[in-house]
Amino acid sequence: MKDTPYIRVGTSYYKLVCVPTIAGNFNEIIVPWTLEAIRQDHGRSFIGGIKKYDGFTCLPSHIHFEQDCHGFYNTYAPLPHKLREGAFPYTLQLLEHIFGPQLDLGLDYLQLLYVKPVQVLPILCLVSKERSTGKTTFLKWLKTVFDNNLTYLTNDSFSSQFNADWANKLLICIDEVLFNKEELTERIKYLSTTNFNKLEAKGKDKREVEFFGKFILCSNNEENFIKIDNNETRFWVLKIPTLKKEETRFLEYLEREIPAFLFYLQQRKLTSPNRTRMWFSPAQIKTKALENLRQNNKNRVEKELASIILSAMETFELEEVQLCPLDALHLLNQTRIKTDLTQLRHILKKDWKLVNQENSLAYGKLMIWREGGMGLIDAKGRYYTIKREFLSEHFGEE
Repeated sequence: MKDTPYIRVGTSYYKLVCVPTIAGNFNEIIVPWTLEAIRQDHGRSFIGGIKKYDGFTCLPSHIHFEQDCHGFYNTYAPLPHKLREGAFPYTLQLLEHIFGPQLDLGLDYLQLLYVKPVQVLPILCLVSKERSTGKTTFLKWLKTVFDNNLTYLTNDSFSSQFNADWANKLLICIDEVLFNKEELTERIKYLSTTNFNKLEAKGKDKREVEFFGKFILCSNNEENFIKIDNNETRFWVLKIPTLKKEETRFLEYLEREIPAFLFYLQQRKLTSPNRTRMWFSPAQIKTKALENLRQNNKNRVEKELASIILSAMETFELEEVQLCPLDALHLLNQTRIKTDLTQLRHILKKDWKLVNQENSLAYGKLMIWREGGMGLIDAKGRYYTIKREFLSEHFGEE
């Protein structure tokens, strides 16, 4: 709390209020205050000593934080921790559990959050079907580390047009994520890489603000908590294992180690150089959990078509199959999957990135007979060639 708990920003007065929390801490918030109330409480002469600012700004910094930035009041919350050198075994235990074999990348991620808060970073996704995995403990620990610069959202609040409560936060954590609409996926992808956003509050006009938020998503749905395509590189998906033993005071131990851990991050040398706009390369953050998510995001038409072709390859011992869009339509009609030629052409050309023959040529046309068997008949057309290697890599052979 400042010596004088009042500030004037532009022509409006505010009071810096410390709100007590259940944990016994205090959160400082800015509350509008009337000039008349200040005069009644402290007298007319007190008003002249109130610090004046031209406006609000939000400039994130943890190491060299400044409240007054060229006459503007910085609304970013300074961290309360007093750094000191020391050990942090419980913190390492938590991070080894969360990041597993990618611990060094995890430490780089946390270090970048601390020393380079405006650096764009991947969307970190923690997933697990099991309970008692430590995902919530990790989020609570991050909240303690980054204090008022971290906020929690629900699916509904992220979907809302009003974003004034999180547009200026460093970390935006969404628990129990289930984004079953493509527009939500596109929104979070856009926000994860942009440096500007439209801030909108109830009853106020939209205004453009600088955006530096990073998203952390948690979900018990490993396979399709969000819709992504096969080429998506902005998500770092980690499958979190079940805790072998639960420690009831674990979070308390973690909180005690924060000053030592932040001291370590400030001195530590990054193990990963800056390779992309999100710092890490797609290969670095590629995980089995991400592949599983991609696999299950393929639409039903695409997966069914791939399954039919793989089955034919197995039946006729083929390494490749020639297929026209109309052939694919007939095949899928036999399985009662609803589709059309436009969607099938999009799958073959855009999703599978295949190129058809320039001229009509002879090929073996794949058929499904009414009694259920498969066969190849002679046909001519501008076919696409589909290789077993491609389907095995992207869809897997059952």
